[in-house]
Amino acid sequence: MNEKTAGTTPAGILAVDVGGTGLKCAVIDDHGTMISERERVDTPHPCPPQALLDAYAGMAPKLPAFDRIAIGFPGVVRNGTVLTAPNLGAEAWAGFALADAMASRLGAPARLINDAEMQGLGIISGKGLEMVLTLGTGAGTALFRDGVLMPHMELAHHPVHDNLTYDEYLGVAAYEKHGRKHWNHHVGRVIELLYVLLHYDRLYLGGGNSKHVDLDLPGNVVIASNDAGLTGGAALWRGG
Repeated sequence: MNEKTAGTTPAGILAVDVGGTGLKCAVIDDHGTMISERERVDTPHPCPPQALLDAYAGMAPKLPAFDRIAIGFPGVVRNGTVLTAPNLGAEAWAGFALADAMASRLGAPARLINDAEMQGLGIISGKGLEMVLTLGTGAGTALFRDGVLMPHMELAHHPVHDNLTYDEYLGVAAYEKHGRKHWNHHVGRVIELLYVLLHYDRLYLGGGNSKHVDLDLPGNVVIASNDAGLTGGAALWRGG
């Protein structure tokens, strides 16, 4: 356990948001309310597991006490283990037990989920078919039905246009290459394609590049707060 202030106030949850450009964390309460300022450092490139653990070991002591950890990770994860980490540039991630490693390094039990799914847990209404599309270094998705998380679809690596994957079509490299106007055309096209595919009731746009969205969005598409990438971590610990 983080020992600072331990025993004087209820310990919170260390919410960890792993991004391709930034590593972020904050302490939240059981309801998902942030009870600390957000800490952030640039993501090193490449970012093998040890570099990520070192970064969070440096940030965690600056925060209030926590007795649990919730990790949102940009890739396919299962049972506390990373299967893919396309935007961290390190093959060492395949099969890496990140939840156990983070728990051991920071001294508190940890749970791991895809980062788009963690953001979704912080913003969904719990009614109908709700989808999250994160726009950052790459593109992430999460799908919920009546508040229940559906099996993860790694659309980031699925072709969407001219053999380009969602990552290549919507990611930061596409934004920098094509410029804001053309990139927004890509976003609009994907919004339409996802609706044809899923007929979602609500689509939430998140991620660092959602601030660049400049479209007349349909009524069932909204831009969500990126704080949800941290506050959604509370849902990982509800029910014990």
